[in-house]
Amino acid sequence: MSSQSASSRVSGKWPDDVGLLAMEVYFPSICVNQTELEKFDGAGSGKYTIGLGQTNMGFCTDREDVNSLALTAVSLLLEKNNVSQQDIGRLEVGTETIIDKSKSVKSVLMKLFPDNTSVEGIDTTNACFGGTQALFNAISWVESSSWDGRFALVVAADIAVYASGNARPTGGAGAVAMLIGPNAPIVFERGLRAVHMEHVYDFYKPNLSSEYPVVDGKLSIQCYLNALDTCYKRYGEKAANGSGYTVEDGDFYCFHSPFVKLVQKSFSRLVLQDYLTNPELKDKYPELEQVRGKTLQETLGDKDVEKLSMKAANDLYNVKTLPSVLLGTEVGNMYTASLYGGLASLLSVKKPSEVSGKRALLFSYGSGLASALYSVRFSLNHSPDSPLSRLMSTLSDIPHRLSARKVVPPAEFEAIMKLREETHHKCSYSPVGDVQNLFPGTYYLTNVDEKFRRTYERVAPQKRSDFPPLVPSFNGYI
Repeated sequence: MSSQSASSRVSGKWPDDVGLLAMEVYFPSICVNQTELEKFDGAGSGKYTIGLGQTNMGFCTDREDVNSLALTAVSLLLEKNNVSQQDIGRLEVGTETIIDKSKSVKSVLMKLFPDNTSVEGIDTTNACFGGTQALFNAISWVESSSWDGRFALVVAADIAVYASGNARPTGGAGAVAMLIGPNAPIVFERGLRAVHMEHVYDFYKPNLSSEYPVVDGKLSIQCYLNALDTCYKRYGEKAANGSGYTVEDGDFYCFHSPFVKLVQKSFSRLVLQDYLTNPELKDKYPELEQVRGKTLQETLGDKDVEKLSMKAANDLYNVKTLPSVLLGTEVGNMYTASLYGGLASLLSVKKPSEVSGKRALLFSYGSGLASALYSVRFSLNHSPDSPLSRLMSTLSDIPHRLSARKVVPPAEFEAIMKLREETHHKCSYSPVGDVQNLFPGTYYLTNVDEKFRRTYERVAPQKRSDFPPLVPSFNGYI
């Protein structure tokens, strides 16, 4: 770095307010109802709906794969926001849905940039954390000396499928694309990021011939909550400035959602940690009086403490976290896209004035394990023509799109899962899934040839909004 560049950075010439400029979510146009799936599976009434907190589960036929999901999300983001392909300088992909051990999903996405081959970035993989690390990479690029003034684009995409059995109702599928740059309406708070990493075999995919993971469900939940406990403690130490951080200091909380009930349990762990570490909260949560004196680690896995904590946290949960679980409830686990589906859910059900100036904390977890807790701030400007209002307006159709899906009978769902299992990694194959119900703008697989090369076509997109083009802000930075 030249002395002039270093001086510019010290004087604040590097980008300010780096964050989220635009966002797009894609989920399948078909789903299975969890109440009906309970009956079909012979599970107890409420096992999936109450026990897991799920209503519907999105899934893909053999017409969709991780490439098609990512292609759809990225193309819709660019079109809805009138972003030129020339204005993308970095493209990061987070996914654990591997269909090729060498060729990245990012390389497939380059078909959307035929006139711009100068795009950095590749795929990042570590279970459900890949999307978050891809996002961190993109932020770091924009804030670095390598930044050339263009936007970074991040896409998290996955198809979550499980072998027939207890884990199958926790599946899902989807993709979230995010445009990153300076002067953003949703800003990543610098210095407020806490991470926790370990080596654990709680969920992994050693069999490359199968879509199905090896899962130790009990261990995975324990690892998730322990990682959350650790990240929350570390985040609080950074955010408190000596005054003590509690859940009240955050306005919204979004969590990675393997199933929605775990999200509720997760928020209650934050309240429990507050209670155990802040004596002044003794009277605020009387339900927790009997756990006073226990360590946080001692409460991990204790069902009685879990119930007490959820009761104590319920009112706060309804205000601070419930708005973020729409996609988790209706689509299921989108793996790397799950956390960002939570943020998109929040933005789709709230008004700009309801989030303006507020803080949201986001917890990301990927088995194996990798985790992080960080925060974003929403712009103070929430006028009808503000960047924040513009971003939120592009997500306002999520509830409508969810209601427009085709609900497939459980028997048909099982048949489709069987077909995916039999044709996974098959060459010289032409998919047979129905394309009539695909949403406008959806990419879908048409053929896998004898050399495993995949080809795609696209359902005609709808007419996009007339937003003025989003253009990078070069002035003052480059």
